[in-house]
Amino acid sequence: MTTKPKIYPLTSDRWSDFVQLFGKNGACAGCWCMWWRLPRAEWVKGKGDGNKKALQKLVKSGDVPGLLAYADGQPVGWCAIAPRVDYPRLANSRTLQPVDDQPVWSISCFFVARPFRRRGATIELLEAAVEFARKRGGKIVEGYPVEPKKEQADAFVYTGLASAFRKAGFKEVARRSPTRPIMRRVIL
Repeated sequence: MTTKPKIYPLTSDRWSDFVQLFGKNGACAGCWCMWWRLPRAEWVKGKGDGNKKALQKLVKSGDVPGLLAYADGQPVGWCAIAPRVDYPRLANSRTLQPVDDQPVWSISCFFVARPFRRRGATIELLEAAVEFARKRGGKIVEGYPVEPKKEQADAFVYTGLASAFRKAGFKEVARRSPTRPIMRRVIL
């Protein structure tokens, strides 16, 4: 990005900005960033408006499910971050199950508006997510990016690219699939 984006937690007062960024499709396929939080059947049933309402309920309860990036006052990017226990589907994934018994904060998803992609927004969001976790007592931040063998459509890299995680100081700690490393950054 030419200028550093301003990044804020998603709180109730920023909900309309989040909706603006995600658009009518809820970023991708009606997900509304609930994929990792819900059992598959529940996620499918809620696809679209149901998932949107589920995330809004979380935000209204005072939970902060992630961070919004702004450029020139407009929302341009999103990063979901929460303690790993908030994402039950991670534990059920053969590829992404826990590496060890350490408590970690997980970065599960990104969405960047098309005009701002490939301009460093993801790296800025990663840095902000680490700081967000640190301020809440987190000691380890973990991510589940992809490292595709060839160019992928943006919709398939919603967990981020391994190269962005590396640029933000994350190190690979496990790889149970050729294209899905588990990466961590220890907070000092």
